[in-house]
Amino acid sequence: MTEGDGQLEARLAEQEVFEPSEEFVEQANVSDPEIYEEFEENWPECWETAADLLEWETDYDQVLDDGNPPFYEWFTGGELNASANCLDRHLDERGDEAAIEWVGEPVDEDDRTYTYEELHREVNEFAAALREQGVEEDDVVTMYMPMIPELPIAMLACARIGAPHSVVFAGFSADALATRMNSADSEYLVTCDGYYRRGDPLDHLDKANEGLAGVDHDTTTVVVDRLGPNGDDFGHDLGDDQIDYDDLVAEHEGAEVEPVTRDAEDMLFLMYTSGTTGQPKGVKHTTGGYMSWVSWTSQSVLDIKPDDTYFCSADIGWITGHSYIVYGPLSLGTTTMMYEGTPDHPERDRLWEIVEEHEATQLYTAPTAIRAFMKWGKEFPDRHDLSSLRLLGTVGEPINPRAWKWYYKHIGDEECPVVDTWWQTETGGMMVTTLPGVKDMKPGAAGPPLPGLDVQILDTLGDEVEPGKAGYLTVQKPWPGMLRTLYNNDERYIQEYWAEYSDTDSDDPDDWVYFPEDGAKIDDDGYITVLGRVDDVLNVSGHRLGTMEIESAIVGVEGVAEAAVVGGNHDIKGEAVYAYVTTEDGYEGTDDLRDAIVAGVEDAIGPIARPEQVVFTPDLPKTRSGKIMRRLLENIADGEELGNTSTLRNPEIVEEIQRKADAE
Repeated sequence: MTEGDGQLEARLAEQEVFEPSEEFVEQANVSDPEIYEEFEENWPECWETAADLLEWETDYDQVLDDGNPPFYEWFTGGELNASANCLDRHLDERGDEAAIEWVGEPVDEDDRTYTYEELHREVNEFAAALREQGVEEDDVVTMYMPMIPELPIAMLACARIGAPHSVVFAGFSADALATRMNSADSEYLVTCDGYYRRGDPLDHLDKANEGLAGVDHDTTTVVVDRLGPNGDDFGHDLGDDQIDYDDLVAEHEGAEVEPVTRDAEDMLFLMYTSGTTGQPKGVKHTTGGYMSWVSWTSQSVLDIKPDDTYFCSADIGWITGHSYIVYGPLSLGTTTMMYEGTPDHPERDRLWEIVEEHEATQLYTAPTAIRAFMKWGKEFPDRHDLSSLRLLGTVGEPINPRAWKWYYKHIGDEECPVVDTWWQTETGGMMVTTLPGVKDMKPGAAGPPLPGLDVQILDTLGDEVEPGKAGYLTVQKPWPGMLRTLYNNDERYIQEYWAEYSDTDSDDPDDWVYFPEDGAKIDDDGYITVLGRVDDVLNVSGHRLGTMEIESAIVGVEGVAEAAVVGGNHDIKGEAVYAYVTTEDGYEGTDDLRDAIVAGVEDAIGPIARPEQVVFTPDLPKTRSGKIMRRLLENIADGEELGNTSTLRNPEIVEEIQRKADAE
């Protein structure tokens, strides 16, 4: 007798720990629980396991050189090439197999499949073309492109000739492009004429040209024709210093470029992260450590095998796409998928249609997307056969338990383990998560640190907090995927990441602690729940409350689709809790629902977390990457003037929220 939906939902709501299935454990790449103890006892030599996943042209002399903290060096003396590791070494066994499955946004347009042979050929041709344009080893090549195959091709072509790349997210402004090219002294840009969003062609080249006008040195630009005849209305004419990508590649048809030997510590790429203030930070990742880290985490956490069809829905303009669409999966010889469009166009089942059609084996996506799927309803995934999925993952922000369980039930059919991963641009790859073939899962908790990592939750004095208490997440020892510095700014590197708990005059590596500015708590089993950025930890009447905890309690109320919590100034409490809530389809923001939200927060956390105000809104202010812009909500809570909203994908919603808040 099968459980009804109501019984099943009730059981899942009560369940706090989930075990991976025996079937998954039996086939998992990593299934030995002793790996944690082995890595701890054999540190740092344990990371030879990661390095062994790569092909080295020259063996390294030393796993870790920690003689000049925090400027750690990994696999010193070793030499390799990232492009060769992603392509050349797979040709004999995987040459005819798909390397990239690209799904374009217009549904009636032909998708593109690149076998390893085909990808290798086009990467070589473009590498030869870049060389002819004057790109030399260590020159930074900027890419300002959407999710089209020419982006990973350009990345791998640069890696092949030893030229670091700097990818700028296509949704960023022209000013952002100019700032990053100036900072990196980049004289070369690869971009495109446009791309599609929700079926409509968008002009991208005008924005790129506007950005180039702000670059303070001469540049050479390669332009991919993505739109074809659909771009004719934009009237693009290439300038004297601009070259058509197809013409350039055609001139080098059949060219082969010997991969340039790179030292393990040579830069592979720059990725700029933009803070709320100041200049963007150019995070420097190197070849040996980064490639080892993303290969090992792709194999161990995402359970990627060569015969998989692996689907990460991120954009390559972010670090997730670098690590877990391009370098990690391709280094393992698997098929990696790219999708140009949005998950709800032309219908809200578009993502599930893609999973079914391509028989995807893993899905790695963001909690923001999962909450949207929940809001749209289970009927959309129910239309499709998702049984090919073996593993699910989340990335980008903490996921609340209710969304986790919905994902587990409706997408994974309670068969797929869910890896909830915490990491950053700066870490290069995953840091805190379960090994799916080893550890149980706890919805809402990312999990323990990965083997070989020493992650501790500390208080303001640098002491470990008790289980259940909130503190600061810190990483106590270096790891191979770590950033090496900030581009041309070693001093800022130390100040931004290493100064909080460290004696910066010390030569002892044990005195240096990496501080990623995230709040977290840890339970008795060593599972870490990430609470968000330190400035997302509220101090209400002397009590530290994580916005994530409060948001999870709110989203746990029936009828709530999404919530954002911020702190607002309060005469008595210091800070008070302000909640901004969107409802699921079929529900309205009534007083009864507001009362249920307040009761849910009090039941889950206590009266101290009771929201001062609950504002219902049809949407939350979000950046183009889907992150909630809480700073604007804080401005509303404090009655301050709104800051810049131009980077939002829905700037019109901010004034609507302000009106609703004022009317409360």
